[in-house]
Amino acid sequence: MSLLVDLFGYLAIILHGLAIVSQSMALGGTFFLVLAARPFAASLGADIVRRTAGIAAASAVALVLVEAVNIALQTAVLTTTIDLSVGNALGADYAVAGLLKAAAAGVLAVLLWRDAATVPLLAVCFVELAAATLTTHARARLDNNAVLLAVEFVHQLGAAVWIGGIPCFVMALGRLRDAGALRDIGGRFSRMSMAGVGCILASGLVMTLFYVGSWQAFYGTAYGVMVGAKVSLFLMLLALGFGNFLVTERLRRDPQAPVLRLRRFAEVEIGIGFTLFFTAASLTSVPPGVDLTADRATWAEVVARDFSPAAPRLHSPNHDLLGIPALQIQLDREAEARAEQPRAAFVEGSGDLPPRNADDIAWSEYNHNWSGIFVLAIGVLALLNQAGARWARHWPLVFLGLAGFLLVRSDPEVWPLGQIGLIESLRDVEVVQHRVFALMPILFGLFEWSVRTGRIKDKRAAYVFPLVCAGGGALLLTHTHAIANVKDQLLIEWTHTPLAMAAIIAGWARWLELRLPGRPARIAAWVWPASFVVIGLLLLFYREA
Repeated sequence: MSLLVDLFGYLAIILHGLAIVSQSMALGGTFFLVLAARPFAASLGADIVRRTAGIAAASAVALVLVEAVNIALQTAVLTTTIDLSVGNALGADYAVAGLLKAAAAGVLAVLLWRDAATVPLLAVCFVELAAATLTTHARARLDNNAVLLAVEFVHQLGAAVWIGGIPCFVMALGRLRDAGALRDIGGRFSRMSMAGVGCILASGLVMTLFYVGSWQAFYGTAYGVMVGAKVSLFLMLLALGFGNFLVTERLRRDPQAPVLRLRRFAEVEIGIGFTLFFTAASLTSVPPGVDLTADRATWAEVVARDFSPAAPRLHSPNHDLLGIPALQIQLDREAEARAEQPRAAFVEGSGDLPPRNADDIAWSEYNHNWSGIFVLAIGVLALLNQAGARWARHWPLVFLGLAGFLLVRSDPEVWPLGQIGLIESLRDVEVVQHRVFALMPILFGLFEWSVRTGRIKDKRAAYVFPLVCAGGGALLLTHTHAIANVKDQLLIEWTHTPLAMAAIIAGWARWLELRLPGRPARIAAWVWPASFVVIGLLLLFYREA
């Protein structure tokens, strides 16, 4: 149970992200059913209508399960950390809103399975949305509470109509062969998407005004930077959506126009849209920028720290000079003088932040800078391979060197360099995230090398690389740092967010290279290695001081 409490903060973000994804797919699938699939059932066929209802129902069931786990987790943490009974914990606002969301999702699933009429389906959808708004920042605001709740409602509605409906749209595109049906469903979903975009854009502007409040809060707080990440992902989605809009317009003029790009772009929209949802979940873990009036970073500090390159740090500081080892040496000497058993300088999962000094900062910069050399080598070799250098096809093996470097160096207080055991260290969320980030390169490095050298013949293996790459970028957007200084956390966020964006672009560009023919694939084939070069350069000149 104590381990659960230690990991609660990060697990809450992941669960909230899964809840947003499943909720949006359940509602989006329902809206797609009643606004697109059923009206064109004669041309689409009963199978697509049935499958649409099935996707929405399965997503609603997933939402019930996620909310149940989330409520159980929060209740367990509350009853463990404070003197509160289970009954009182379940009467709290978080539990009431969560139970209402789960109940509405359960009713929605039943109605979808029973092929209910449009009115009851939409009524339950709006109950679900109303309950979901009670879990947002708007519920806790003392000023403009009603306005913000309404705006959050519209924001989630737009996300469901547009992003949540895309999986059903992709399913329909994969099964339709009739040009008229493709034109009908493409045109209808295009108009639904535009309505969803309008809702997101209008509500997003209002929320930015109320939650961020000023330009300084936008660049000077972690909340503002994360909003910037959401805006960047939203612009990516808009670009893909505009590309699909052009295809649907071409279909209206020429029913025989090819639609493969429409489907492939929609697949990428799903991935980026889900990443946006997890970024939104991360926003709930930090206070709105308008409330953080102290410890904001100035623009001069951001530029000096993150946009003023300095020579890379290629020499490592001595491990014994780091905060934890140095403190442990001191404690050992004091205990020896008193003939006592020395206490540990730091205990993973204790809730305390580890001691950190200038050598810790230098150690972190060294790790990032050398990681940049590895990633830069990967990007350059991949570009050479794309240019025709056959020997450079072995570039994925560089990932193994990067992974080994990170496993040894990322957490110096942990085995094999430190005194904290590997299993014991997993009580710390930051260590867990570092271990995941270190193991991921091994996974997709070996798979991609095996694919490119012909050792794995199954074409599906090639999708491991783009999916893990894009997933790594998404995880980086939710990455947390055990640093007490709020301003330092913000400045590190400024560096990690562009890294995450470049990784997401690289992953989905590689996906399009694999999924599209002709010129679009050739363009994508150059985009993703170039993104790795960008990541490498960002890491090479990374600074924390």
